[in-house]
Amino acid sequence: MSRRILESHLIDSIANALQYISYYHPPDFITAMAEAHAREQSPSAKAAIAQILVNSRMCAVGHRPICQDTGIANVFVEVGVEAQTDWTRPLQEMIDDAVRRAWALETNPLRASVVVDPLDTRRNSGDNTPAMIQTTLVAGRNVHVTVSSKGGGSENKTQFAVLNPSANLADWVVERVAQMGAGWCPPGMLGIGVGGSVDKAMAMAKAVLNEPIDITDLRARGPQNRIEEMRLDILDRVNALGIGAQGLGGITTALDVKIATYPTHAASMPVALIPNCAATRHVQFTLTGDGPANFTAPDLSLWPKIEGNGPIGRRLCLDHLGDDVLGSLKPGETLLLSGKLFTGRDAAHKRMVETLRAGSALPVNLKGRALYYVGPVDAIPGEVIGPAGPTTSTRMDKFTEEVLEATGLKVMIGKAERGAEVIKAIRRHGAVYLIAVGGAAYLVSQAIKASRIVAYDDLGMEAIREFTVEDMPVTVAVDTQGNSIHETGPRQWARA
Repeated sequence: MSRRILESHLIDSIANALQYISYYHPPDFITAMAEAHAREQSPSAKAAIAQILVNSRMCAVGHRPICQDTGIANVFVEVGVEAQTDWTRPLQEMIDDAVRRAWALETNPLRASVVVDPLDTRRNSGDNTPAMIQTTLVAGRNVHVTVSSKGGGSENKTQFAVLNPSANLADWVVERVAQMGAGWCPPGMLGIGVGGSVDKAMAMAKAVLNEPIDITDLRARGPQNRIEEMRLDILDRVNALGIGAQGLGGITTALDVKIATYPTHAASMPVALIPNCAATRHVQFTLTGDGPANFTAPDLSLWPKIEGNGPIGRRLCLDHLGDDVLGSLKPGETLLLSGKLFTGRDAAHKRMVETLRAGSALPVNLKGRALYYVGPVDAIPGEVIGPAGPTTSTRMDKFTEEVLEATGLKVMIGKAERGAEVIKAIRRHGAVYLIAVGGAAYLVSQAIKASRIVAYDDLGMEAIREFTVEDMPVTVAVDTQGNSIHETGPRQWARA
């Protein structure tokens, strides 16, 4: 007779899984990244992948988040139709209880990023609920669960189209990836859902990202069907774009391509493309009634030994940013920042611009200073700040010209490329744009020696802080003349 699967089994397992994936990459992802690091030829991309791997191992040892964007909880539940449970509440309620518990753990608090009113106040739920749930009834007596955590940077690059049945899927995917740029924080995964209905295609693309990375084995044995042929074709063509790690230019942009299909209308070919970033996080477990799931830590020997990983680069004092110093910086150059900088991202920028338009003074003086686009994780005892990697800079593009013009800001730090108008503004105001590596949040936080909130404390993780940093690693992305590494790097490494 089947044992009963208790509500506590489900909640405990999902809460533990969400904590587990916050600091452990899947082993297959670690292996794939190590292989990408070994074969990478672009010095800038190789250094970025090295930072991601070093950060990954640090998080595995320290049990702190891989990325400051600890994501939205995505939970896929397959319930056996013969499963014996004691559940009396909806799955949403039970899973949300698990999310609350995971996000509030004192030894490893996670960043709450979910807002409950997307159209108006955008008030933060405070506990990262609700979770996003997909539920399926399947044969059997067990409950199989896949837990993943999806960050906003990669989620925002989701693509969808209803193609003509005669369209070339590979052409569409490669074209879209070329347009996506670096905002999804490559190298990572590409999940593709083809067929079904609009909603079915999107659900398949999200779910297929949780499948194991097996492209190396597939290439070795050779494709055995049309989907496997397309996976290899798309992967090779995407990597030939030369986008590379963090968009710096290199030979690896995607680690694997996953495709799921479903029957569809004869007149349609719905296609969804969802990328997963360098903070790929997921785990699976099965509940049989024997208690909560157990999770085994990956063996530390999986991580490659990265030689020469100490601070390397030109040191730049943020407290003395003269025009001559800024004018000497070149795209692709590695810098180690020391001194004081401010933080500010979407909500802070919106409020600053509203204040400036009202003719009022800002609560901070940005003249000649640096501004870091970041929403850090809360610190635990012994930390100055929690993981504090960059957010996608393009979301600040609409505010940049007004901020530069009104404040005299000279340095912006984030991740991914900037738009054409922002690059013109950077050139016009003699500013520079630097990037920190997305997916290396814990590593970056080690360079932050002091932190205090100086404005907009009601915005939570989006408040303006003052950081004191020492040897914070960044790369020059756009110089004072408007030259961008996100244009020159991929162009150099693109392969016809």
